[in-house]
Amino acid sequence: MSNDKILPSERISNEIKQLFAANDRDETPDNMTNMTNDFLSNLIKKSTIKVLQEALEEEVKDYLGRGYYERKPENEFKGYRNGYEPRKIKTAEGKLEIQLPQLRQTEEPYKSEIMSQIPVISPELERIAIETYVRGLSTRDIEDTFKSIDGSKMLSKDAVSKITELLNTEYIKFSQRDLSQYDVIYVYVDGVYEAIGNSGVIHEAILCAWAILSDKRKIMLHLALGNKESYQCCRDFFDDMLKRGLREPLLVVSDGAAGIKKAIDECFPHSRRQRCLVHKLRNIANKLSEKGMEELMPVIRTVFHQTDKKMALQIASSIIDEFINEYPSAIKCFQEDLENCLNFMDFPAGHHRHIKTTNLLERCFEEQRRRTKVIPRFMTEKSCMKLTFGTLIRVSEKWKRIKMSELDLARLRNIRQLMGWKDTGDGFISRKIVA
Repeated sequence: MSNDKILPSERISNEIKQLFAANDRDETPDNMTNMTNDFLSNLIKKSTIKVLQEALEEEVKDYLGRGYYERKPENEFKGYRNGYEPRKIKTAEGKLEIQLPQLRQTEEPYKSEIMSQIPVISPELERIAIETYVRGLSTRDIEDTFKSIDGSKMLSKDAVSKITELLNTEYIKFSQRDLSQYDVIYVYVDGVYEAIGNSGVIHEAILCAWAILSDKRKIMLHLALGNKESYQCCRDFFDDMLKRGLREPLLVVSDGAAGIKKAIDECFPHSRRQRCLVHKLRNIANKLSEKGMEELMPVIRTVFHQTDKKMALQIASSIIDEFINEYPSAIKCFQEDLENCLNFMDFPAGHHRHIKTTNLLERCFEEQRRRTKVIPRFMTEKSCMKLTFGTLIRVSEKWKRIKMSELDLARLRNIRQLMGWKDTGDGFISRKIVA
């Protein structure tokens, strides 16, 4: 029979038989190990091809309702076989070349369901490509990096782009998930700026919120483009979380931007607001000379190192009286929003270092900037958000839990009652927002 009339699966079966025969003939001890390794590798490849070829041929047989060279009545005609088209598939054993059956004169263009279910890219290669993208490599860098031993590209730029779209899918799922399951105690809000668009001059704010829960976990709550940290952008950001069931926390930590302060007060009317002390000290320092920083900043820090709010306010009052004439601008900045700078003192002492600042977010943003600094600008909001999300969510997964005893939890519930919240008896420290 002509070789052209032999089915590809039969041809592969013959090659497997020849492979066994060649292996049986070569019994030289010196090359036995190499022969065994080569034999197993070739056997796996050819066996995989054989299984696929048989499945593809059976699929065509079922589609046409007749076997190879079998005839059917004209009223049962569904099309003709039309040879084969070579197709390469990437696997752990390397590239495998199969012969994809072609048909003609079918009612609709024939498409193999088997091939549509075979991933062109292995899951492991896909995972590595995503991780390298998140760590700062561009799609072109990944295309140039992922090459096989023979130098051929394992991933095209288009393939990398499609893979990284999975990050966008993850982000959408993340930003739509139900938040009512989390018993949030402390919520933190801050923003990072990235250049988006053709100009690359305008930087847009990406707002991020994370929380400490009563089960000691730290989690990222939400991430969204805020355009700028204005009242309306922050209000929309909080409203989105509240609509998804976010419970009202005991304390919300943020910087002192007027828009975010107003949005917190309106969206979380029963929560305390904590001014980030790192931002506060930075603002005060910006209004001092080098001599003023040496003289004033150490005594101001003593206020924020206290654990008792009444004592802290007494010390603050004496500092204001002593330095108001010498450093009026810095003292005015120190006085502004002072009560909210000290709210952390009403909570368990073991939590103070965690709730005085938004430092955890700042460190995450540093990591995010390190990975995006190689990108002059993002062309679209989508490309910016998927990479920012991919970076921050991976950093957040490494956050350590905080220490929280049963005594701390009892005190937090007591604080809730002292703040005038009704005890619902549901075991939660935070509370559901009642519309």
